[in-house]
Order: sequence, then structure tokens, then C-alpha cells
Amino acid sequence: MAERFVLVEKALRKMLEEKKYATLRDILVTMNSSDLAGLFDNLDEKQIPLMFRLLPKELAAETFVEMEPEAQELLIRGFSDNELKEVLDELYADDAADIVEEMPANVVKRILKHADPELRSSINQILRYPENSAGSIMTTEYVSLRPTMTVGESILRIRRQGIDKETIYLCYVTGQDRTLLGLVSVRDLLLAEDDDVQIQDIMLTNLIYVTTQTDQEEVARMFSKYNFLALPVVDTEHRMVGIVTFDDAMDVMEEETTEDIELMHGMTPSEKPYMRSTPLDLFKNRIPWLMLLMVSATFTGMIITSFEDALAAQVALTSYIPMLMGTGGNSGSQTSVTVIRALSLGELKFRDLGTVLWKELRTAVICGVTLAAACFVKIWLVDRTLLGNENITVMVDLVVCVALCVTVIMAKAVGCLLPMAAKALKLDPAVMAGPFISTIVDALSLLAYFLFAQSILGL
Repeated sequence: MAERFVLVEKALRKMLEEKKYATLRDILVTMNSSDLAGLFDNLDEKQIPLMFRLLPKELAAETFVEMEPEAQELLIRGFSDNELKEVLDELYADDAADIVEEMPANVVKRILKHADPELRSSINQILRYPENSAGSIMTTEYVSLRPTMTVGESILRIRRQGIDKETIYLCYVTGQDRTLLGLVSVRDLLLAEDDDVQIQDIMLTNLIYVTTQTDQEEVARMFSKYNFLALPVVDTEHRMVGIVTFDDAMDVMEEETTEDIELMHGMTPSEKPYMRSTPLDLFKNRIPWLMLLMVSATFTGMIITSFEDALAAQVALTSYIPMLMGTGGNSGSQTSVTVIRALSLGELKFRDLGTVLWKELRTAVICGVTLAAACFVKIWLVDRTLLGNENITVMVDLVVCVALCVTVIMAKAVGCLLPMAAKALKLDPAVMAGPFISTIVDALSLLAYFLFAQSILGL
């Protein structure tokens, strides 16, 4: 599919260069807006306005929403006042608000100047809500019905107003003061026994909804849990102010997942796609974490330095340090990923700390004993017998294996404690994953290793 799109893209670019505009337009109108936006991302700055003007008005607006902010800004600056107004008239309020958030002040001023009063009011309303809240991702364009309306009247209202609404499949029943009373679907209306049946007799009243202040991650989780097409948003007085649609929830899921992945691997979340990030952008996102982890890793060096005499007396111990640190880091990462995912899905709360810790400790003991037993056999058969390393004795083998078992137990305890502590402190648990856990576990594993060596070998 990707190879096919590349071939189509090359053909379209060639038509544009050869000025075959009529043929090009005939092909463009058959394409999806998301594919068109991807095509525009790969065009030269001079080609973008030219190809955009070939699109029909409605398709142009849909494509404009999907484009990268840089391309949107380029087009807005090149639009005439009439062209800008035509695009704005086709946008939904939430899409217009997203665009306004990405644009510089002078471009925003021009957008608001040419938006109609209703759209301008909706944009300002959405932008007033806190970032990453349900209010900031909702749209104010939905179909509302009155409880005393009949099925026939409701269908007629949908026909008249639905063209300007983001979704018509779910209609919300509100009172005179916009209080949310119920929900009715188009399916309910079409299957009603009589057109004279009132909405209040067929509407669903046991509704699930969110407030304007609800975190967008919680909203996304509700879509995943209940399989909603849309979710009503109310204010503190239970008045209907908008809806969050499924496509907006999908965007939130992608954004939050990307952010968690980057944090878990020691990077500041990027606001740009990778292909549009410059080396300087990547440097800024990565260097603070690398600096912090580099400084924190000096603790492991300090531990090794403090046990130089023990290492000098028993050189064989040195060769097993990488194995201990690697196993500890992997064990901690396994646990942290599992716990962070459960926290993100709402499966765990801080009150479950005791249960989680007890479960992970039991798992750690089983894993640690198994690894230690396998390690003991491997060291004795391979390192001692096959490789003929005379410095390895039964006691040295025992030190390594006991330290390995204890390292796994400590790593899994740290891997569950840190993310849950972060959650309790209102921090993103992903911050406490990967590099941080590995650094802490490295220090603890070395400390345990050398203490066991001193105790068992008498160093």
C-alpha cells in the first residue's frame, strides 16, 4: 500500500510540474483528505498553494485540518480574505481551535477577523479551558433535541441542522437551560413505532458524561472502555456545552502513548514529527536527560571505587558486574512497564501498592532463584570447566548467584514502587521508567554484590 502511494505521489507531482491541472484535479477529488495532507507535506512551498486551489471547497477544508501546522501557516499567509473565509466556513469549531493554538499571533488575528461570529465564539470558548482537558478537545457542534419533540419533528430537525454538525448519529436531549436530560440515536428514531412518539419516551436517561475539566486521558480511557462514538461534555451545573468525538479521542490516545514512550526512554516529548525535527530539536529533547543520567550514573562508579581492594583481591568478580547490572535493569524494566500500563489503563490505584508489591516480590523470588540456579551451573561448567578459569571457586560462584537473586528482587521492588509513587505525587509514571530505574538498580546491585563478596569471601 505504501509503495503504491509513493507511485501515485510521483505521478501527481509530475502532472503538477507539467501543468496538467484538469487531469490532476480529477484525480485529487477521488483521494482521502489524510492522504492528500501527506502529499502536501512532501511538496515544495511554491507548489502547496497551487495544488490546494485545485481542490473542491469541502475537500480543501478537510485536507487543511489534516495538514502540518507549517503548511497551514503557509497557506493562510497566501490566502486572499475570501479564500480564508471559505476554508473557515467549512471547519468544525474544535478543528479551528486546534489550528488557532498552533499559529503565531498575527495569523491568529487574521483567522479570528474572518471567522463568522458563531465560529469565533466557539473558538474562544474552547480555548478558555485548561490544556489537556475535555473542554479543550471538545466540539460545540452537536444535534440537540427537546424532550417534548416527536420522532418526526426530530428527524426533520436533523435534516435541517445536521449538515453543520460533526456527528448526527447521536443526538442529545436538553432542557430549556441546556441541562443534559438524555440521549437518543438516529437508529432509535428510524426504528420508532410511530412518528408521533415523543423523544422523552424513547430517550436513554442513564448517561455517562464528562465535565469540561476532566483530563483528556480519562476521556480517552472511557472511549476505550465503553466503545462510544461520542461523549457529552457538561459544565459544573450539568449544562451541555459540547461533545468529544471518537476521532478526537484517538488523537489523544496517540499523543499520550507517544509521550509515554519518549519519557520511558529518557527523552523530553517532542511537539514535532520525527521527519520535521531538526538535529537541534532532537538535541534539546535528549541532552537534559542524558546529562541527568550521566551524573546519576557516577554513583555506580563511586561504589566500584570504594571496593577496589576487594576487586584486586578477587579479580574474577569483575567479569560478572555487567551481567548483574544488565539483569537488574531488565528485571526492573519488566515490572515498571507492566505497572505503568496498568496505571495508564486505570487498573491500579496508589491504594493497591501493598498488593502490587507483594505480588512482584513473590514473582521476583521465583525469577531470582531460577536465574541464580541457571547462573551457578553456567559459571561452573562453562567459566570454570570449559574455559579453565582457576580463579573461580565454589564460593565465588555462590557470591555471584546470591547477588543475582537479590538484585532481581530489589529491581522488581523498585520497578513497581517508583511508578506508583510518581502517580501518588501527580507525576507521569512514565518518567520513572527505563533509565531512572536502571540507574538506581545498577547502584543497588553493585552494593549488594560487593557486600556479599566481603561477607562470604572475607575480602
